[in-house]
Amino acid sequence: MPPEQRPSPGPGALADVAAEAARDAGGLDPALLGDFLDEVWTAVLDRRRLPASRTARYRLVGEQAAGAGVALRALLDLYLSAAWRLWRLLPPVAGAGAGVDPAAVVDAGEVVLRASDDAVAALTEGYQLARRQLVRREESARREFVDDLLTGTSDVHGLVARAQRYGLDLAAPHTVTVVRARSAYTEGSALLATLERRLQGSAADADALVATKDGAVVVVSAAPDRAAVREVLERVRSVLGPPARTGWRAGVGRPGTGAGAVLQSYEQARRALDLAQRLDWSEPVADTADLVVHEVLLRDRAAARDLVRTLLDPLRSVRGGPEPYLRTVEAYLAAGGNATEAARRLHLSVRAVTYRLARLRELTGADPADAAGRFALQAAVLAARALGWPHDAEA
Repeated sequence: MPPEQRPSPGPGALADVAAEAARDAGGLDPALLGDFLDEVWTAVLDRRRLPASRTARYRLVGEQAAGAGVALRALLDLYLSAAWRLWRLLPPVAGAGAGVDPAAVVDAGEVVLRASDDAVAALTEGYQLARRQLVRREESARREFVDDLLTGTSDVHGLVARAQRYGLDLAAPHTVTVVRARSAYTEGSALLATLERRLQGSAADADALVATKDGAVVVVSAAPDRAAVREVLERVRSVLGPPARTGWRAGVGRPGTGAGAVLQSYEQARRALDLAQRLDWSEPVADTADLVVHEVLLRDRAAARDLVRTLLDPLRSVRGGPEPYLRTVEAYLAAGGNATEAARRLHLSVRAVTYRLARLRELTGADPADAAGRFALQAAVLAARALGWPHDAEA
């Protein structure tokens, strides 16, 4: 139909349709409709579908709406509400037009439905494309923040400001928990999402960041007190399940304030994990606070190696190697110096235990029954475990 012969809607009619549709969609800006109503009006009169060039514009509308934080459901509701409200005003439908030319009504219905379908498809495509780009940018920014936080950066003030974006108030005490398993954890896995949800509402509240680093799960959480740390660990356990299933172990660093304290706590948690593995720690969680004695021993590694070699090297010549004697010392000391209880823990006879203790005294010169001897043997065994002796060549 030539433009000069096309009937036009009444003054302000399309604006009223847009305003009512916007209210239906939860108060969106009617400007998001752009020229949709005019285009559908013209397409109905010309009995054609919307041109592809026009439809492509709605992809841009979808992208812009995603960037503005508009919900996709509301955006589609705006367009569909506008389409069915416009239907009543179309010349083939309004007034006596429907009775004069029923075929025109059918054609108008097809045009409106196809225009709505084309617009919705383009809006959705543009919206989803923009959302994927936003998600990728957010993931990249989050990964960059985690790397800066756990590796250290000179821009401390900038790091503190960025932390607030992820719910971390680094002016308050925080601690870091590092979790490793037999298989590496990956960013974006369902397990991490589950862990984040479980940590919400804990004593640490939403003030917790869950990420991966070098195949391990890293949890940065508020630590106002020890109870908050324990609750976070309980929730980690509840998500990861029994340690025997995946072989997971966790290391916990000391709490501290500031970005530097987070980095320090992260390094402590990693060392606690490594040390617990060397010590064959029975518990799945190794807290730095529980390993302070070992840290003291390892602070001067040269002195620790000297202690081990001086006291325990004679055990290398014993048949079966040093390990049975190290385990005997550990069991004897854990039993409070009770040979019978130590034998029960080792599944040995009391005679076998007392024989080993006597051989220890003979070979090392330290008497496990004497306070000074017990202290020397305990320090030497702790240092040996921490150093990986006798398997580690450097020890």
